[in-house]
Amino acid sequence: MRNDTHYKGWNEIKTNDSWALFKIMGEFVNGYEKMSAIGPCVSIFGSARSKENNKYYELAVSIAKKIAESGYGVITGGGPGIMEAGNRGAHLAGGTSVGLNIDLPFEQHDNPYIDSDKSLDFDYFFVRKVMFVKYSQGFVVMPGGFGTLDELFEAITLIQTHKIEKFPIILVGSEFWGGLFDWVKTTMLEAGNISAGDLELITIADNEQEVVDIIDSFYKGHQLSPNF
Repeated sequence: MRNDTHYKGWNEIKTNDSWALFKIMGEFVNGYEKMSAIGPCVSIFGSARSKENNKYYELAVSIAKKIAESGYGVITGGGPGIMEAGNRGAHLAGGTSVGLNIDLPFEQHDNPYIDSDKSLDFDYFFVRKVMFVKYSQGFVVMPGGFGTLDELFEAITLIQTHKIEKFPIILVGSEFWGGLFDWVKTTMLEAGNISAGDLELITIADNEQEVVDIIDSFYKGHQLSPNF
């Protein structure tokens, strides 16, 4: 079996990479065209593994519903779990429900609560991330795993380094996020690896009203627009 395995040579890799650029460009063009027409939205992140009876799934539905009722659309990763809950809440409120799906070998599949004309499929994580960051007016981060942490810390890093405009980043669930936030405030800050002002980039909330109040308060003094 091993002898039949085809290993790509260096030149073959270079050729494949060159052609991949066209596919990457296509994903960017399609994403920009569709997302730019949607209007102000808030992204909701969280575990794809959360079931319908999970308390954070139920809370994500309520948060998304409240966000939609406040006039914002809702963007999720388009899959199951918390992503489904976010789209479900927006759908229940009659609001804009966007799904940025990605092809994965496990976990990921389209949920049924995405608007039929607002479901985008991606092969490249980095293209999908750009769509989240460019067109989101806020990140609502529910309990999740590595993917959720990836989105969270990338957004913080981009704001911290002034690569994008500041927008609300809200961690939902003090019970879940409290330990991580305490570690950031103590270990990272005390080591001198971040500054005290960086802590202001993150807010913790525990219910849907707190989330919407944080977003609304921020945009009393900031313009609703793409972040770069």
